[in-house]
Amino acid sequence: MRLPAGQQWATVREHLVRRLAAGAGVVDGMFAAGLIVGADGRPVPAGTPYAPGMYLWFHRELPDEVPVPFPLEVVHRDEHIVVVDKPHFLATIPRGSHVTQTALARLRRELGVPELGAAHRLDRLTAGLVLFTVRPAERGAYQTLFRDRRVRKEYEAVAPYDPALELPRTVRSRIVKERGVLTAGEVEGEPNAVTRVELLGHRPDGLGRYRLLPRTGQTHQLRVHMNALGVPILGDPLYPVVTGPVPAGDFRRPLQLLARTLEFTDPVTGVEHRFSSGRSLAAWTSREAWAAGQ
Repeated sequence: MRLPAGQQWATVREHLVRRLAAGAGVVDGMFAAGLIVGADGRPVPAGTPYAPGMYLWFHRELPDEVPVPFPLEVVHRDEHIVVVDKPHFLATIPRGSHVTQTALARLRRELGVPELGAAHRLDRLTAGLVLFTVRPAERGAYQTLFRDRRVRKEYEAVAPYDPALELPRTVRSRIVKERGVLTAGEVEGEPNAVTRVELLGHRPDGLGRYRLLPRTGQTHQLRVHMNALGVPILGDPLYPVVTGPVPAGDFRRPLQLLARTLEFTDPVTGVEHRFSSGRSLAAWTSREAWAAGQ
C-alpha cells in the first residue's frame, strides 16, 4: 500500500490502526513480528513518522489470536542477548497462525527492542530456555553456536518408567521430517540425530523423570527418540499416535518436555554463560492435577 497524501498522522502505526479493521493489538503484533516492511524489504518500526507516498508491504490482516495466559520470564538481559524461560504453548517465532502470540513478538513489545531476533527456537509445546539477540549484526555469531553444536543443552522429560530399559544410553538414528507431515520418522541410513538419555528418578505410579542431552538438533528429535525407546513423553500429541495438532486455546496437559539449561561461551564477549530454567514439569509435581488438565 502507498500512504495517502492530505492526511495528518503522526506515525505509520497511527495511520494503520485507523485504516485497518484488525484493531490496535493486531497491528502492534504485526509491527513486533516484523511483518510490515518498507520498499527496501526491511521491517518498519511502529514509530516511523508518517510520510505521504511511502510504500508499505504486509502479508495480510491477521485474525485475533487466543492469548497464551502464561508468563514469559526474562532470565538474563544484557546489551547483546536476552535469555527467556518460555512457557508451554507459546511459539518462539511467528509462523502460520501464531504471530502476535509468540515469544518474539511479546519480547519486542515488552522490552521495546524492535530488532530483537531469535538465535534458535523451541517447539510451541516445549517449555524452557530460548536465546534471543539484541543486535542484528551479531545474530549470526550466536546462530553459528547452535549450528556448530557449541551450545550444551540439557532437557528434562516425564515419561513412563520401564525397569527393563537400560539407562543411561546414547541413541543414534537417522530422522527425516517431510514438509507438510506432522511427524518425523526414523529411516535407514547414516545417523543424523544423537541423544544421551539418563534416568533421574522414578515413582511407584509408573512415571520416570529423564535427563536428555541432545548432541544434534533434528526436528522432534527428543520426542522421536523417547518414543523409539518405548517411553513416549507424556502429553505428546504426535508420538506414538497422532492426536493433534493441539488447537489454540487448549492449554490442558502440556507436553512434559522442558529445556532446562543452556551453556555456552559468548562469541561476542567471551563470557562463559550457564542459564537454568526455573520451571518444573507438572506431571512430576502432581500427575493427578496434570491428567485432569488443571
